[in-house]
Amino acid sequence: MYKQLRSDADAIIDRSLQKVMPDEAVSRALAHFQPSGGKTVFVSVGKAAWRMAKAAADTLGRPDAGIVITKYDHVQGDIPGIVCREAGHPIPDENGFRATKEALQLVQDLSEKDTVIFLLSGGGSALFEKPLIPGEELQDITKQLMACGADIVEINTIRKRLSAVKGGRFALACAPARVFSIVLSDILGDPLDMIASGPACPDSANCKDALEIADKYSLRLSEEAKKLLRQETPKELNNVETFITGSVRELCQAAAGRCEELGYKPAILTDQLCCEAKEAGTFLAAILKTHANDGEKLAFIAGGETVVHLHGSGMGGRNQELALSAAVGIAGLKNVCLFSVGSDGTDGPTDAAGGYVDGQSSKKLKEAGLSVHEILSDNDSYHALRQIGGLIKTGPTGTNVNDIAVGLIG
Repeated sequence: MYKQLRSDADAIIDRSLQKVMPDEAVSRALAHFQPSGGKTVFVSVGKAAWRMAKAAADTLGRPDAGIVITKYDHVQGDIPGIVCREAGHPIPDENGFRATKEALQLVQDLSEKDTVIFLLSGGGSALFEKPLIPGEELQDITKQLMACGADIVEINTIRKRLSAVKGGRFALACAPARVFSIVLSDILGDPLDMIASGPACPDSANCKDALEIADKYSLRLSEEAKKLLRQETPKELNNVETFITGSVRELCQAAAGRCEELGYKPAILTDQLCCEAKEAGTFLAAILKTHANDGEKLAFIAGGETVVHLHGSGMGGRNQELALSAAVGIAGLKNVCLFSVGSDGTDGPTDAAGGYVDGQSSKKLKEAGLSVHEILSDNDSYHALRQIGGLIKTGPTGTNVNDIAVGLIG
């Protein structure tokens, strides 16, 4: 039974990811694009940047100029007319700063007849950056926000005020050229100004919001950073047309479809999961335990993005932590498994996309002399799951539409 559950889990992951690749979504959005007779410049940013740029080039042909800025090891080959740059994520680095300068140079001196095809996906907040404070301080602030458990909206509300390209400022840099923006959403509810910190979107948050977040998490900020938090971001842009495509909802629906093909009765619990990873794992395990003896094959699906408070010095990510926290709740159940994966193929600062546990996992860890409670306290889910064969590795997927957790009852 356990082997069959793992096989089914792998099949569900594979099909779900294939259904949310950006190729078709980009081509669909570009059906609305009308050339204006001037130059066309591609700027593609985020974890899915290479694949989005490739799809755009296949649809529109070679651009007059272009750049891809994506995460390390995410470039999959050359694209004619486009330079490809890799940079740091989730912490911005010098390679990202340099690549962003290149992008800004490409959009300088454009006319109102020219068009910037701006392709945006999750991860852009770290990868696309020209800081208004020293890079080292920006890196430190980003680490503070991630360690304290701030959600992505809170993190981006701060970051866009410390940047020369976020919060609509990139669109201003492109003016008077038109910006045709295609956005692959990685934030629950698809708030356009928060996806990658909204480089081509007016900012809905204000200075008061940013200052309250800084106070809430007691952020260590320089006087210059505090001053920037008090400066308002653009609230109106007249040169941008935007299409949002792809979302965690599509990921959940794809998983449900594959579950049904495999004989499971699927239930999408939510596509708005947003809580502590450990709490999500415990809750999903409780649902599985309740229904484990119902006598039918069931699949419970939850999409979204959880958070982790870093207390220890171990290695892991929110999906691995979610899965490991569920191991105790489903311990001993012979017909149950749970897995959680990040759609981009990277979970935290690891080479894993997520984690898998079943009714044997807790016992295996105990036999290895490991305590789930101690592992979670040290945020070391990666090494624990690796020891029991519970890591899920997909490699970079080329897309990024949040995370999905699935519990199966065989």
